[in-house]
Amino acid sequence: MSITAHGLKIYYELSGQKDGPVVVLSHSLASSLKMWNPQMGALESHFRVLRYDTRGHGTSETTPSPYTLEFLGEDALGLLDALDIEKVHWVGLSMGGMIGQAIALDHPHRLLSLSLCDTSAMIPGEAQPVWEERIEGVRQRGMVSQLEATMERWFTPSFLGLNPPVLTLIKEEFVATPAEGYLGCASAIRKLNYLERLGQIHLPTLIMVGEDDPATPVSASRAIHERIRNSKLVILRSARHLSNVEQAEAFNGHLLEFLKSVATP
Repeated sequence: MSITAHGLKIYYELSGQKDGPVVVLSHSLASSLKMWNPQMGALESHFRVLRYDTRGHGTSETTPSPYTLEFLGEDALGLLDALDIEKVHWVGLSMGGMIGQAIALDHPHRLLSLSLCDTSAMIPGEAQPVWEERIEGVRQRGMVSQLEATMERWFTPSFLGLNPPVLTLIKEEFVATPAEGYLGCASAIRKLNYLERLGQIHLPTLIMVGEDDPATPVSASRAIHERIRNSKLVILRSARHLSNVEQAEAFNGHLLEFLKSVATP
């Protein structure tokens, strides 16, 4: 379904237990809410699940770049307001985890817990040329120019070799991402700089990362874990960046265990 919130037409899906605690799923750059398909069966049995397409992605509206993470966070809060949802458990992967940090820092009263998956709290200066190269590649040659290199960052060679149906879906969503949406969100990501503010977060927090993630490595998750008091760090074996897809069973098990432990009756 689509709804206008924060001045934007946002596509979302709300499913699961009607009276259960709400879990929000926020996807990665150049993906869509379909990225969370491997989690739906596990979560819908226990929670009300809200997943949505970020500005410039999927079926949500695309607006001119650049964006900021704080602005993308306001989109999500606008969606919650439009749906009359006060507090949620936030689950974000990669860019979704960055948006979650923005909300946790500026609007902590809207969150019950925070799950930060395969994400980072800072983009170092030495990584800026990499982001500039990706941005220019998309600007000049479109999304397909980044497909192969991105899939190699997102998945291990063994998973790519299996070529399961979910991989085809991920590729389709990647190339279907509007270039302007990618550029807008990439401009937000490259300014990420929350690391030294993370001590302000006092929410129950789960941090998960694929052990072989080259995009947001284990060291980035450890840095977050060290700064958020009483957070829990889980390292998933045999997974790269989209650990929720590559190791869905393990990912779901740890996520459910955490959410059940912090969910309000």
